[in-house]
Amino acid sequence: MALVIRPSRIHAAGVFTTAAIRKGTRVVEYLGPRLTPEEANELYDGASRTYLYGLEDGKTVIDGEGIGAYLNHSCDPNCEVDEIKNRVWILAIRNIVAGEELLWDYNLYDDDDPAPCHCGSPKCRGTMYSREWLAKLRRKARRKAEKRAAAREAKMAKEETLRGKAAIAKKRTAASGSSRSVA
Repeated sequence: MALVIRPSRIHAAGVFTTAAIRKGTRVVEYLGPRLTPEEANELYDGASRTYLYGLEDGKTVIDGEGIGAYLNHSCDPNCEVDEIKNRVWILAIRNIVAGEELLWDYNLYDDDDPAPCHCGSPKCRGTMYSREWLAKLRRKARRKAEKRAAAREAKMAKEETLRGKAAIAKKRTAASGSSRSVA
């Protein structure tokens, strides 16, 4: 199977096949230097684009190079990534016709920087983040909003208590001032 890099409607350059690929075929290995997450963060701090792939062990990141790094994201992919014996393979998840761009769902995680998706699929979720990560971010935002609301309620209750105590003190002062006898 011959793979070529050429302009993509999704993003800059993409990988296309010149021959049909059968479902289940190992299409290409995702290659590159292996780094720790800390090394990758230091190396790419502030970079607008990376080709990093985090392995399932959570301790290793591949700094993608070669043809595998040029596969674009799609919310309706024709490929997926699988780790097999400590190697990362991109596999066809359906039959792919000659001339078709090879795409996989990046399922980004572990960040909250914008990662808009431009795949154009009817199934597009508008971001390259995984559904699970988006759900986690929504839960985090909801908890933060709940904490802010609870803090506002506590502040309002404290202010109400202080107003009530001030009103009681004012009544006592008024009552004690009117019951004094002048001799």
